[in-house]
Amino acid sequence: MAEPPLNLDQADVPAAPPIPRRAIAAATIGNALEFYDFMTFAFFAIQIGHTFFPSGDPFVSLMSSLATFGAGFITRPLGAHILGGYADRVGRKPAMLLSMTLMGLAITLLALTPSYARIGLAAPILAISARLLQGFALGGEIGSASSYMIEAAAPLRRGFTISLQSASQSVAAALGSFVGLALSAVMTPASLESYGWRIALLLGASVVPFGLMIRRTLPETLGKAIAEHAAAPEPLTAYARPLVLGFVMIGSGTIVGYIFQYMATYGQATLKLSPGVSFAAESVNNGVAVIAAIVGGLACDRYGRRPVMILPRIVFAAAIIPVFLWLTHARDATSFLSANAILSFVDGLVYGAVYASIIESVPPHIRSRAFALVYSVPVAVFGGSTQLVVTWLLHATGSAMSIAWYLVGVALIGLVAMMLMPETAPAILARRPRSVKQEAPPRV
Repeated sequence: MAEPPLNLDQADVPAAPPIPRRAIAAATIGNALEFYDFMTFAFFAIQIGHTFFPSGDPFVSLMSSLATFGAGFITRPLGAHILGGYADRVGRKPAMLLSMTLMGLAITLLALTPSYARIGLAAPILAISARLLQGFALGGEIGSASSYMIEAAAPLRRGFTISLQSASQSVAAALGSFVGLALSAVMTPASLESYGWRIALLLGASVVPFGLMIRRTLPETLGKAIAEHAAAPEPLTAYARPLVLGFVMIGSGTIVGYIFQYMATYGQATLKLSPGVSFAAESVNNGVAVIAAIVGGLACDRYGRRPVMILPRIVFAAAIIPVFLWLTHARDATSFLSANAILSFVDGLVYGAVYASIIESVPPHIRSRAFALVYSVPVAVFGGSTQLVVTWLLHATGSAMSIAWYLVGVALIGLVAMMLMPETAPAILARRPRSVKQEAPPRV
């Protein structure tokens, strides 16, 4: 029997502001653009290393480049605090405009900085400065854009809407890898090292003016009364439980995500698969993650945040060991691509619900800063260290299965936090008795 239509009491589930869908699309596109600019650096780490950190030892050059890539994570919490607070005081729209402008300036500076051979020590200094500015901009983008998307969405579509944030990151990664593949196919290695990587970065920078033009037309979602209340906001500690649980969930997801990004290296170095098969797995991961994010977002609007976080995470944790046993014994293209597709899909289902539950658990006047910090701090801590830890585990144990056991432990930690997170979905709260609703965390 079909469920009766929901009676969404205005006092319990406020109506969404009359904001057109193009506003959500614009926020999503802008988010994808900033992640493209941030992540494309990694695809050209070797070429950038040779340009700014020349060395007789290729390993030293690459490590210097990767250290510069990691510098972008350092300033993300700072950007989250400053730009997130700006979004809560002044508005989401000006904060999104500012973060995109800073990202455009940073990527242009990096792309146009002359090589070490031309300007000496100034080259790596400028490259590192540009990377720090990129991290600062992206740290602020995540809070303002995510808050905007939740606030612009209809109450029963918030999970789907915020799932587009997760999907856009996978699209950005896929686009960056595609650009790298296309440039490497049409350019010689010397040309790619000389200026090819600059083309990839400038492609992202060239779209920034278009993104700014779209964002200037967006309506604001931070109301005047809320903006006035933000002048004396509550401390984030007033919402310690959902924020700490959110930190754990995002931290767990970050480690899982960076292990998936490590699979190309794992395929080649540990399983001795071809580079083509190994890199194809990255494309599979990104493509499947986009689909899973949207499916999970739709599901968490209908069935609630908790079920869509908890059930897929249980399946994910239970599937890791069998899938990796198959993978490490078969060691062929079929098992490698299939294993990545299976695990990426189940993992990707949860993130719309995770993001929505965190954002809906805090009031609008502190929402951007709170979510930005909960997102950026664990990414800064675990984003740059995960692949080093995995590499050490594989080397220290000599077992190809060590990565699987590590992944299980990380998934279970995230699962515990998901089980402790209260339900925030409007569709579920609307069905509860009023006495239960009154205990629910604040919502838009």
